[in-house]
Amino acid sequence: MFVKSHMIPLRKTHFIQKSASVQEALDLMEKLDLDGIPVVEEKRYQGIITRHFIYEACFLSSLSKEQFLLKTRAGEIARYKNQAVSEDEMFEQTLLMVNDMPIVAVADKHNVLLGIITRYDVLEQFQSAFGMKMPGVRISFASLEAEGRIARLSEITKQFHENIISLTTFDETDKLVRRMVMKVEKTPNLKKFTEKLSQSGFRILSIHED
Repeated sequence: MFVKSHMIPLRKTHFIQKSASVQEALDLMEKLDLDGIPVVEEKRYQGIITRHFIYEACFLSSLSKEQFLLKTRAGEIARYKNQAVSEDEMFEQTLLMVNDMPIVAVADKHNVLLGIITRYDVLEQFQSAFGMKMPGVRISFASLEAEGRIARLSEITKQFHENIISLTTFDETDKLVRRMVMKVEKTPNLKKFTEKLSQSGFRILSIHED
Protein backbone atom coordinates (compact mmCIF):
# COMPACT_ATOMS: atom_id res chain seq x y z
CA MET A 1 0.00 0.00 0.00
CA PHE A 2 1.31 3.42 -0.95
CA VAL A 3 0.49 6.76 0.63
CA LYS A 4 -0.95 8.11 -2.63
CA SER A 5 -3.63 5.40 -2.61
CA HIS A 6 -5.10 6.53 0.71
CA MET A 7 -4.27 10.21 1.17
CA ILE A 8 -6.77 13.06 1.07
CA PRO A 9 -5.76 15.06 -2.05
CA LEU A 10 -4.97 18.76 -1.87
CA ARG A 11 -8.28 19.78 -3.44
CA LYS A 12 -10.06 18.29 -0.40
CA THR A 13 -7.47 19.38 2.16
CA HIS A 14 -8.03 22.37 4.43
CA PHE A 15 -4.87 24.36 5.15
CA ILE A 16 -3.81 27.84 6.18
CA GLN A 17 -1.11 30.25 5.08
CA LYS A 18 1.97 30.73 7.24
CA SER A 19 1.22 34.47 7.52
CA ALA A 20 -2.34 33.97 8.77
CA SER A 21 -3.09 34.78 12.40
CA VAL A 22 -3.51 32.03 14.97
CA GLN A 23 -7.08 33.30 15.39
CA GLU A 24 -7.78 32.53 11.73
CA ALA A 25 -6.33 29.05 12.12
CA LEU A 26 -8.37 28.39 15.25
CA ASP A 27 -11.56 29.71 13.62
CA LEU A 28 -11.02 27.40 10.64
CA MET A 29 -10.45 24.35 12.84
CA GLU A 30 -13.49 25.12 14.98
CA LYS A 31 -15.68 25.74 11.93
CA LEU A 32 -14.68 22.41 10.33
CA ASP A 33 -14.25 20.49 13.62
CA LEU A 34 -10.61 19.66 12.88
CA ASP A 35 -7.85 18.88 15.37
CA GLY A 36 -5.08 20.14 13.11
CA ILE A 37 -4.31 21.59 9.68
CA PRO A 38 -1.19 22.01 7.51
CA VAL A 39 0.50 25.37 7.29
CA VAL A 40 1.83 26.50 3.91
CA GLU A 41 3.75 29.40 2.41
CA GLU A 42 2.20 29.78 -0.99
CA LYS A 43 2.08 26.04 -1.83
CA ARG A 44 5.05 24.81 0.19
CA TYR A 45 4.53 22.82 3.38
CA GLN A 46 5.61 24.71 6.53
CA GLY A 47 4.40 22.44 9.32
CA ILE A 48 1.24 21.57 11.21
CA ILE A 49 -0.80 23.64 13.64
CA THR A 50 -3.21 22.04 16.09
CA ARG A 51 -5.58 23.21 18.79
CA HIS A 52 -3.19 21.79 21.37
CA PHE A 53 -0.24 23.73 19.95
CA ILE A 54 -2.31 26.92 20.07
CA TYR A 55 -3.43 26.42 23.69
CA GLU A 56 0.10 25.51 24.79
CA ALA A 57 1.74 28.46 23.02
CA CYS A 58 -0.89 30.83 24.35
CA PHE A 59 -0.31 29.62 27.91
CA LEU A 60 3.45 30.17 27.59
CA SER A 61 3.12 33.57 25.89
CA SER A 62 3.52 36.86 27.73
CA LEU A 63 0.72 38.31 25.60
CA SER A 64 -2.90 38.37 26.60
CA LYS A 65 -5.10 35.73 24.99
CA GLU A 66 -6.62 38.27 22.60
CA GLN A 67 -3.25 39.72 21.60
CA PHE A 68 -1.71 36.30 21.14
CA LEU A 69 -4.48 35.08 18.85
CA LEU A 70 -4.41 38.20 16.69
CA LYS A 71 -0.69 39.00 16.59
CA THR A 72 0.89 35.53 16.45
CA ARG A 73 1.26 34.00 12.98
CA ALA A 74 0.38 30.36 12.27
CA GLY A 75 3.90 29.73 11.00
CA GLU A 76 5.41 30.82 14.33
CA ILE A 77 3.91 27.93 16.28
CA ALA A 78 3.69 25.30 13.52
CA ARG A 79 5.55 22.07 14.28
CA TYR A 80 6.76 19.02 12.34
CA LYS A 81 8.12 21.28 9.61
CA ASN A 82 10.43 18.60 8.24
CA GLN A 83 8.10 15.64 8.70
CA ALA A 84 6.16 15.24 5.48
CA VAL A 85 5.97 11.94 3.59
CA SER A 86 6.20 11.28 -0.12
CA GLU A 87 3.13 9.98 -1.93
CA ASP A 88 5.24 7.03 -3.10
CA GLU A 89 6.21 5.91 0.42
CA MET A 90 4.72 2.80 1.96
CA PHE A 91 1.54 3.60 3.88
CA GLU A 92 2.87 1.82 6.98
CA GLN A 93 5.26 4.73 7.51
CA THR A 94 2.34 6.91 8.61
CA LEU A 95 1.39 4.49 11.41
CA LEU A 96 4.35 5.61 13.50
CA MET A 97 3.85 9.28 12.74
CA VAL A 98 0.22 9.56 13.88
CA ASN A 99 1.28 8.58 17.38
CA ASP A 100 2.42 12.17 17.79
CA MET A 101 0.25 14.17 15.40
CA PRO A 102 -3.37 14.02 14.18
CA ILE A 103 -2.43 14.42 10.52
CA VAL A 104 0.56 13.63 8.32
CA ALA A 105 1.42 15.97 5.47
CA VAL A 106 2.16 14.55 2.02
CA ALA A 107 4.55 16.64 -0.07
CA ASP A 108 6.63 16.30 -3.23
CA LYS A 109 10.42 16.64 -3.54
CA HIS A 110 10.05 20.42 -3.70
CA ASN A 111 8.06 20.37 -0.44
CA VAL A 112 4.85 21.35 -2.24
CA LEU A 113 1.85 20.12 -0.26
CA LEU A 114 -0.05 17.36 -2.09
CA GLY A 115 -2.52 16.34 0.60
CA ILE A 116 -2.72 14.73 4.03
CA ILE A 117 -3.20 11.43 5.81
CA THR A 118 -5.37 11.64 8.94
CA ARG A 119 -5.24 9.44 12.02
CA TYR A 120 -8.68 8.19 10.98
CA ASP A 121 -7.29 7.09 7.59
CA VAL A 122 -4.53 5.11 9.32
CA LEU A 123 -6.99 3.39 11.66
CA GLU A 124 -9.26 2.57 8.71
CA GLN A 125 -6.41 0.80 6.91
CA PHE A 126 -5.37 -0.96 10.11
CA GLN A 127 -8.91 -2.30 10.47
CA SER A 128 -8.91 -3.36 6.82
CA ALA A 129 -5.59 -5.22 7.25
CA PHE A 130 -7.18 -7.28 10.03
CA GLY A 131 -10.39 -7.83 8.09
CA MET A 132 -12.42 -6.18 10.83
CA LYS A 133 -15.16 -4.98 8.49
CA MET A 134 -16.09 -8.44 7.24
CA PRO A 135 -17.77 -11.21 9.23
CA GLY A 136 -15.74 -14.35 9.73
CA VAL A 137 -13.74 -16.46 12.16
CA ARG A 138 -10.48 -15.16 13.60
CA ILE A 139 -7.93 -17.86 14.40
CA SER A 140 -4.84 -16.99 16.44
CA PHE A 141 -2.02 -19.51 16.43
CA ALA A 142 1.72 -19.84 16.89
CA SER A 143 4.32 -21.65 14.85
CA LEU A 144 8.02 -22.30 15.12
CA GLU A 145 9.92 -19.93 12.84
CA ALA A 146 10.99 -22.18 9.97
CA GLU A 147 11.26 -22.00 6.22
CA GLY A 148 8.09 -22.99 4.40
CA ARG A 149 5.62 -22.47 7.26
CA ILE A 150 3.55 -19.89 5.35
CA ALA A 151 3.56 -22.19 2.31
CA ARG A 152 2.36 -25.07 4.48
CA LEU A 153 -0.38 -22.88 5.91
CA SER A 154 -1.46 -21.99 2.37
CA GLU A 155 -1.61 -25.68 1.40
CA ILE A 156 -3.85 -26.56 4.35
CA THR A 157 -6.11 -23.58 3.65
CA LYS A 158 -6.48 -24.65 0.03
CA GLN A 159 -7.10 -28.28 1.03
CA PHE A 160 -10.11 -27.30 3.14
CA HIS A 161 -11.34 -24.63 0.71
CA GLU A 162 -11.07 -21.87 3.30
CA ASN A 163 -11.31 -18.31 2.02
CA ILE A 164 -8.76 -16.08 3.79
CA ILE A 165 -10.06 -12.60 4.64
CA SER A 166 -6.83 -11.46 6.28
CA LEU A 167 -3.54 -12.86 7.54
CA THR A 168 -1.19 -11.03 9.88
CA THR A 169 2.01 -12.29 11.49
CA PHE A 170 3.86 -11.13 14.59
CA ASP A 171 7.35 -11.94 15.87
CA GLU A 172 7.62 -13.36 19.36
CA THR A 173 10.27 -12.12 21.76
CA ASP A 174 12.58 -15.09 21.36
CA LYS A 175 12.44 -14.76 17.54
CA LEU A 176 11.99 -18.53 17.22
CA VAL A 177 8.22 -18.49 17.38
CA ARG A 178 5.89 -16.53 15.14
CA ARG A 179 2.33 -15.66 16.07
CA MET A 180 -0.24 -15.44 13.31
CA VAL A 181 -3.80 -14.17 13.16
CA MET A 182 -5.86 -15.47 10.27
CA LYS A 183 -9.45 -14.49 9.54
CA VAL A 184 -11.43 -16.83 7.32
CA GLU A 185 -15.00 -17.12 6.18
CA LYS A 186 -17.04 -19.48 8.32
CA THR A 187 -17.50 -22.88 6.61
CA PRO A 188 -18.60 -26.38 7.66
CA ASN A 189 -14.94 -27.43 7.38
CA LEU A 190 -13.74 -25.07 10.10
CA LYS A 191 -13.36 -27.69 12.86
CA LYS A 192 -11.44 -30.07 10.59
CA PHE A 193 -9.38 -27.16 9.29
CA THR A 194 -8.21 -26.13 12.77
CA GLU A 195 -7.55 -29.75 13.71
CA LYS A 196 -5.33 -30.09 10.66
CA LEU A 197 -3.48 -26.93 11.63
CA SER A 198 -2.77 -28.41 15.07
CA GLN A 199 -1.59 -31.69 13.55
CA SER A 200 0.75 -29.74 11.28
CA GLY A 201 2.51 -27.96 14.14
CA PHE A 202 0.45 -24.79 14.36
CA ARG A 203 -0.50 -24.24 18.02
CA ILE A 204 -4.02 -22.80 18.19
CA LEU A 205 -4.24 -19.97 20.72
CA SER A 206 -7.82 -18.83 20.21
CA ILE A 207 -10.76 -19.04 17.83
CA HIS A 208 -13.25 -16.18 17.74
CA GLU A 209 -16.22 -15.62 15.46
CA ASP A 210 -17.04 -11.99 14.60
